[in-house]
Order: sequence, then structure tokens, then C-alpha cells
Amino acid sequence: MESEGEASGEIEKGGTMPSTNNEQQTTVNFCDMNAIEAKDVEYRYGSSVAVARSSFTVPQGAITALIGPNASGKSTLLSGIAGIMVPASGTMQVHQAATRERIAFVLQTTKVNDALPITVREVVTMGRYPSLTTFGRITASDRRLVDGAMERMSITAVAHKHLRELSGGQRQRVFVAQGLAQDHDLLLLDEPLTGLDITSAQAIDAVIHEEQAMGRTIVMSTHDLAEARVCDHVVLMANRVVASGTPAEVLTTDLLREAYGSAFLHVADGQVFLDDPAHNPTEGRHTHMDRTTQLRGSEE
Repeated sequence: MESEGEASGEIEKGGTMPSTNNEQQTTVNFCDMNAIEAKDVEYRYGSSVAVARSSFTVPQGAITALIGPNASGKSTLLSGIAGIMVPASGTMQVHQAATRERIAFVLQTTKVNDALPITVREVVTMGRYPSLTTFGRITASDRRLVDGAMERMSITAVAHKHLRELSGGQRQRVFVAQGLAQDHDLLLLDEPLTGLDITSAQAIDAVIHEEQAMGRTIVMSTHDLAEARVCDHVVLMANRVVASGTPAEVLTTDLLREAYGSAFLHVADGQVFLDDPAHNPTEGRHTHMDRTTQLRGSEE
């Protein structure tokens, strides 16, 4: 709480990433139960508190949703998990990645300049940069991994195109493919499904579950209660962690009201609705995969 968090240092297996105040640290090692453990962690931008002191865990091998109102600290918390931001106080322990380079962080496409004169293949290839040798040469093995990531996201046919030539959904698939191309144990996604067309949303949704089947831990921010309800674990935010646990434990009327406020929360026929434009369903959006049925379709 005493100082501003800044990005610095490297994470080593079983070691620490030093912070600017020499008091707090991000520790990385391995754990059987939790992929991530945060204790009394706080993140600041200058004198502004983005995430007030909070403690939470993320289960290993789970799909975890970070949900909360706009500007509630979801992206900041993802940056903290990725090691891009160092906590102003408290500790963020990431157990499932031996180094920071094995944490794949997929940003929102709105945070990337899609006017850059760069092709789809070049963007996805950047996912291999953390694993390059001292001479920084792309090998045949790297190219195979890039090809595989593009194939998984069904963007091979547009590999030669520039970002500015793509639709929003295609651009999102490109950046997810970049994350897949990286050697990773932990996959972080900042609102990967927000406002996408059915094809892109279903492709990303399917890959998220493939990644889980491979033993990886996935943490994704979302504005959508339906997405959060079908995840394994939920972290509810309101510039702090309001609650962390299973969807049934966290997505209760009382806790949602605490996070969003009564003005934005409505209950009708036993269903909870959020009066928030970011949470309104978009026509043509996909239906989220439910682990009890494993079915997928379209929402009206």
C-alpha cells in the first residue's frame, strides 16, 4: 500500500521477482493444488489504487473467470499475475509457471494498434520470441508451432494478410494464436469473447477447453455472467476481490449486489440480470460450453 507497483525483474523457478520497494515480491514455484495464490495484494498506478488489498487463489488446471464492472481492476489483476505489474504490497505467487516467459497473456484487440504494417503470421510468430536462442533465430520447430497455432484458430488462410484487413473476430483469433504459439503453462486472456461473431467466439471457446484438457490453467476476464457461470472458478471484482470460489459460491445475489450495486442488479423469476451495456447479450453470440452438457449453440 505504501508505493507504486512497476514492472521489473525476471521470475525464476523457486525464486523471486524483486519489486521497486524491495519489500514485496512475486514468487514462482510449483504446487499440487493452486496455480495462483495472492495474499493481501494491492496494485497502484501512481497514487491511484487499481486493486485494493485482496487475497484469493486460482485452482490448478481450472478455467477461472474474473468478472466485475467496467474499470473494476480485472485487466490490472491479469497484468499482476503475468508479472507485468509488481504489487505495491502483498505477494502474488504463481505456482504453475517456472518462469514469466511461460505465462501467455492475450490482450484485448482494442489495446493493440491494428494499423501496424504486420502480417498475421508475423504476429503469431511473436509468440515464439520468449523461447528464442541468444541469436534470436526462428527455427523450423518454431515455424511448426506457429503453423499449429494458426491451424487451431482457423486463420491459416489469412496468414499473409495485415491486421487492418481482418474483422474484429479474426484479429482476436490472431492474438489468441500468438498465445498458443508461446511455450506456456498458464494462459491469461483479457475479455477474449467480448462482442465476437459466432465463428470466432466458438473457435476461442473450444481452444480454451482444449488447453484445459492439456493440463494448463486458464484465467480469463469477462463481462458476461453466462460465461462466468460455466467456468470452474470465479473471482468477483470491484476494485478489490469481493469473493473467490465456485460459480455457485460467488455469483450470488448478495455478492453481485456488493460488486455492482443495487442500481445495476435486478432479480426476476429467480434469475439475476445486470443492467449494464457491457453485459447485454449481442445478437449472434455463441452459447457458452456447459460442462454438464458439453453442448454449444446460438443465443437469440
